[in-house]
Amino acid sequence: MKQMLIAAAAFCLIGCAANQKQDTLPTFRNSGNPLITDKFTADPAPMVHDGTLYLYVGHDEYYEGQDTASGGREFNITEWLCYSTTDMQTWTDHGSILKPTDFSWAVGEAWASQMMEKDGKFYFFTTVQAGAPYTGKAIGVAVGDSPTGPFKDAIGKPLVCDTMTDNGPRGWWNDIDPTVLTDDDGRTWLCWGNGTCFLAPLKPNLIELDGEIQVVDLPRYAEGPWLHKHNGLYYLTYAGWGDGRENIAYATADSIQGPWTYQGELTGMAENSFTIHPGIAEFNGNWYLFYHNAALTLDGHKGTVGRRSVCVDKLEYNADGTMKQVEQTKKGVSAE
Repeated sequence: MKQMLIAAAAFCLIGCAANQKQDTLPTFRNSGNPLITDKFTADPAPMVHDGTLYLYVGHDEYYEGQDTASGGREFNITEWLCYSTTDMQTWTDHGSILKPTDFSWAVGEAWASQMMEKDGKFYFFTTVQAGAPYTGKAIGVAVGDSPTGPFKDAIGKPLVCDTMTDNGPRGWWNDIDPTVLTDDDGRTWLCWGNGTCFLAPLKPNLIELDGEIQVVDLPRYAEGPWLHKHNGLYYLTYAGWGDGRENIAYATADSIQGPWTYQGELTGMAENSFTIHPGIAEFNGNWYLFYHNAALTLDGHKGTVGRRSVCVDKLEYNADGTMKQVEQTKKGVSAE
């Protein structure tokens, strides 16, 4: 009996500590777009699990000399952050959940990602800069037991690296921006790419490719693909080339392997931002489009190429399955 009481007390202490940690996490109210106003954030990736929407973003960080940097050095993204909500109004800040240095083969750059759950495990597909013997940008996968981690490198090497894909027009940094979708037959597909859009099936363990890498031909494709499905139709939404800057465009198909039909622009270009990146999710009966602009000023530093700010607006569908054009608003989905 004494041992049972001690065990029960220990279990209570662990549970109480976990609850206390959750209670002490910072929260904020949705006051419109940009959604997150105390940090520069980019490349939003929503995931819905157990009645909660989790939002994963890259943390754009200012550094001295950034405003005159070029050639990719405008970006200083050293970690991935996570936020969660149950009503789109009150958000919990879970802080940093993973860094590029958590991959032993990576040397930096926390670029775009997507999280998915399978059989109680959470798989974080993401972009990093690979070190020797790998070259250029690469896609890694980390795994954890909860949506907020902790996460560890699942395979100890890139899932996709430069030697596996045609260099195409974007050269050594074409393997970026992974998105994943599990089809009705249970097979999961990985899509990614800058300049060239790649698509490949994954094995059931989600940490190995399970077939040839295909190329998806999309008009004005730049980067940032996002896969989702609605009413039996597949959608491939991506950052496309607009008038000197990126906007969001999309294509649809009856099968994830295509053929894909281009449907035009979903948004215009983002305020003050060269890039834009879609993330789409259905939550509490509504569909949402997450994206980033560069409208936030923080600590006297204005938004720019490498200092972006995540936003969200509602997404709606037409009767024929096409998506209605999304207006990027200041109010967003705030109730205020």
